Amino acid sequence: MSATTFPFKENAYTLYSNALCPYAQRAVRAFNLAKVPYVVEEIDLKNKPDWYHLVNPQLKVPALRTPDGTILIESLVIAEFVADQFPESGLLSTSATERAQLRLFIELFSTRISPFTYKVMTSAEVEDQEKAAESLLAGIRAANDELLRQWERPSGKGGPFWYGSKFGFAEITTVSFVGLFVGLKHYRGFEVPETKEYEAFNRWKTAFSQHPGFTDVKPEDATLIEAYKKFIPASKN
Repeated sequence: MSATTFPFKENAYTLYSNALCPYAQRAVRAFNLAKVPYVVEEIDLKNKPDWYHLVNPQLKVPALRTPDGTILIESLVIAEFVADQFPESGLLSTSATERAQLRLFIELFSTRISPFTYKVMTSAEVEDQEKAAESLLAGIRAANDELLRQWERPSGKGGPFWYGSKFGFAEITTVSFVGLFVGLKHYRGFEVPETKEYEAFNRWKTAFSQHPGFTDVKPEDATLIEAYKKFIPASKN
């Protein structure tokens, strides 16, 4: 392949992805839930193709080439594009208030859950691991409280998903990061407590963990555990 070209399917959505990347999984779930046909170009993140900079100069996944040749990057941008491009999928509410409430939940994951998930794994010192775990649990409690608030709203319909019985945009954009907890349990012994302050979060996690929207995209636990080994610092003598 020439240095000025890259692979894509004509008149189709081409998604440049990696099955192990929680961000790329957002885009995959958006297409799957919207029932929109697409093709995947799997990107080896350890050995990126020479042409990939032509798709995404940042060399990250996911990236999307639309049928008209437009290139989109960033997982939330792509997921929201799919929801807006195919409104019949019902992935996003038409209510500005409901969309704003949903964005706050997604932002909570971006700032208070995902960063500390990685920090628990990457911290070499036990003290740092414990501090990161405390921060992660605080973020999970905040998510728990947001779920309780949402389930009291008309759009929440009592749960167990953000939009009642529907696995939707909230799950598309967040569940990948809860999927990382398998690595935390294996390497750090971290688990979300089965106590009242985490009850809503655990109810939500149980519901989405059994839904095809999650299971059809999530890699096997053993595959994830092996992949996350690279985040674990070597033991000190």
